[in-house]
Amino acid sequence: MNNSNSPQDSLLKIFRECLSSFSFDIVGLLAGLLLASQLHVFKFSPWIIAVYPAILSAKGMIAGMLTGRLSTALHIGTIRPKLIGNTRVFYKLLDINIIMTLITSLLMSIIAMVIGTFLWGINIVDFPDIILAVVATMALGLTISLITISISFISFKRGLDPDVVVYPIMSTTADLIITVYYLVVINIFFLFGVVGRIVVIIIDAFFIFISLFLFLRNLGDKGFIKDIKEFLLTLIIVAFIVNFTGTFLGKISIIVEERKEVYTIYPALIDMIGDVGSVVGSVTTTKLALGLLNPSLNSIKGIRKQIFSSWMASLIIFVVLSFLSLVLNNILKPLAFIVLTSTLLMTNMIAIPIIILFSYIISILTFKGGFDPDNFVIPIESSLADNVTTIALFLALLVH
Repeated sequence: MNNSNSPQDSLLKIFRECLSSFSFDIVGLLAGLLLASQLHVFKFSPWIIAVYPAILSAKGMIAGMLTGRLSTALHIGTIRPKLIGNTRVFYKLLDINIIMTLITSLLMSIIAMVIGTFLWGINIVDFPDIILAVVATMALGLTISLITISISFISFKRGLDPDVVVYPIMSTTADLIITVYYLVVINIFFLFGVVGRIVVIIIDAFFIFISLFLFLRNLGDKGFIKDIKEFLLTLIIVAFIVNFTGTFLGKISIIVEERKEVYTIYPALIDMIGDVGSVVGSVTTTKLALGLLNPSLNSIKGIRKQIFSSWMASLIIFVVLSFLSLVLNNILKPLAFIVLTSTLLMTNMIAIPIIILFSYIISILTFKGGFDPDNFVIPIESSLADNVTTIALFLALLVH
């Protein structure tokens, strides 16, 4: 069964799929509302707000790797759309997902601590707290993988293109869920004293034990080791990117101060830009795997429908997000709507071309280099999207 977009797919059909899946980014406003309602937790320590983008990007990177691998495998038939009685490829992918979540948590924490020492005013005594909080949050976030798998299978069975539908839906859902987990962990950690810390430590210890068991079980599998090595390379690149995102978010917080409409919309914005990149990257990797696209920069015209459709859909969603953010914060006025919308559209026009170009280039280069593009494209582009969007928003706010 091959559900990949064919040359006969109309522009309108692709646009409808993009707009439908991108509309889930509206749910991202709930993550922003949670963030805005919990601004007091950021006063516990300077690292809490700075680490938040890294948490979002880490979960987005894991979800991106999983959705990219699933969509391509479903198209070429190496994974079947069912949870029970699936292929070895599917169950190995689950093991890799759990192990890489732990590795991602640890590496993100370490780099956050190094960068934070110089840029965020973090003291060495904060280091254990950062590791414990990040690892516990990501451990709880493994539940997102089950949702990702379910949506991938359901969309494929219903004739939708997982390359277009799944990641945009899951990136938003993941942001909302991981934001809840992060805020819960932070509150438990700082408000419940020793008992709270013990709870977090137990979660971390169980997660580490399961990950080590799965790693040892797959140690003799050459394909497993190859996937781990490729993802580690991706992770090192991404980890540095996303931790600088926290620096720019900190600068934005200084500019906007108590403007809750900006905090409310932030998770949805980085989701939306990342979703456009995911459509470009995921469609490209699938077409490369199926031999429908030549691995050259000139072949970008072969996905021009997806590029145009996803970009136009993102502009519509940005306007909707502006309106809803103001409504939810009870500050909707014509001037406020014009200012916020123009800020968001400027952010879009700066960030989208960069993300489209990078997504396509990464797809082509990794494919030509003999790597599995799905281990690189969405994880890198989604993390880069977080950074680029944050910087673009920062520049747009300076103008406005």
